Amino acid sequence: MKFFETSKFHTLKKSTYISLRWIGIIGQLISVYIVYFFLNFDFNFILTNLIIFIGILSNFYLIFIYNKTQLSDRSALLFLMIDIFQLGSLIYLTGGIVNPFVIFLLIPSVFASSNLGIRTNIFLVITTILMITFLTFYSEDLPAPLNSHFHVDSYYYYSIPIAFIIALIFLNYFAIVFGSESRKRKEALSKMEEIMAQEHEMLSLGGQAAAAAHSLGTPLSTIKIISQELKYQLQDRKELTSDIELLSSQVERCNQILKRLSLNPIEEDDFIDEDLNFEKYINQIVNSFRETSDKKFILNFDQYSNPRKIPKSIEIIYGLRNFIGNANKFSKEKIFITLKSNNDYTEITIEDDGEGYPSEILSKIGEPYLRSLKNRDKRQSGLGLGIFIGKNLLEKNFASLNCQNSKTRTGAEVNIRWKNQDLKKI
Repeated sequence: MKFFETSKFHTLKKSTYISLRWIGIIGQLISVYIVYFFLNFDFNFILTNLIIFIGILSNFYLIFIYNKTQLSDRSALLFLMIDIFQLGSLIYLTGGIVNPFVIFLLIPSVFASSNLGIRTNIFLVITTILMITFLTFYSEDLPAPLNSHFHVDSYYYYSIPIAFIIALIFLNYFAIVFGSESRKRKEALSKMEEIMAQEHEMLSLGGQAAAAAHSLGTPLSTIKIISQELKYQLQDRKELTSDIELLSSQVERCNQILKRLSLNPIEEDDFIDEDLNFEKYINQIVNSFRETSDKKFILNFDQYSNPRKIPKSIEIIYGLRNFIGNANKFSKEKIFITLKSNNDYTEITIEDDGEGYPSEILSKIGEPYLRSLKNRDKRQSGLGLGIFIGKNLLEKNFASLNCQNSKTRTGAEVNIRWKNQDLKKI
């Protein structure tokens, strides 16, 4: 793995970063000029301005030469290091660790922790700690007017860098944690949007297929009629009869293919766009798995009596298919699906005979990018992204979900429940 992260979510927006740098540079100029001209503090005025000018030049480089809209980890590290050394140099010339503006040394690494990779942030934290340590022991005195100097007790003097370092680590830790969670959710939502786009694309393709089926239906019917007439007219020509029969069979085959492609309700296609009850939802999804899976699906609809039909929804289909697919993936031999209803609720329970959810992630089911620490098999460990997406899609359609290990079987259990009154809103 590379030292620097390469994820598209580990980037800085260049325009935002440039704006923040301009604010910092203007603040530095105002502080230096007020302290030097109005408060009459004596320090190396020319050198401090040259150091600030370095920050101005680097900002112009970002504006006019660096042509990307995002700063990668590597680029961001370079410019944030410039910020640390530039501000550290200013503080070195203006009193060192007792300069109240030393607190601004914490900003680059804290800012990076919520936007960039963990390794980049660790590098910046270490650099900041080294800079604080250096400024504790080495700096130019900042003489005040009347030739007076700043003097503090040693215990207070050395407590300043210790407090800054503790604050630095504390702030970065929390920024890293929250930044990591934010990036995970961004990636999960991005994946969800990608999947939904694919589903809509499939619907579009389905519409094109239906249009093609409708357009080709008439010419194929014409060919079929003509072939039947030719067969009748040429029944005495044995050498042509077999060819005509082959033509008729191929035409019929084409008609069957078009029938499967068609979305016309008259054709009674299994995947027509119609209102469905949950029994049909589950049967369609399970049948799609039975074509490729050697597992046994045991369906129990004995306690289901809700006649209400709801619009066929991509979100509900994907959500249910995701949890049924997980049960199929992690089961040993059997998947149990129970559908039941009463006057108030409609409930779907999906169980398997696998090993169940690992105990260390059981309380976090539904969060993106979960991985069992005990399970070394990548095919079995999973990332939890599918569960996160499926859960969000079903909850978007008024469902409540509960994931747990089954109390009656060895595997996992997912309970999906709707209030009957909420089904009217779908």
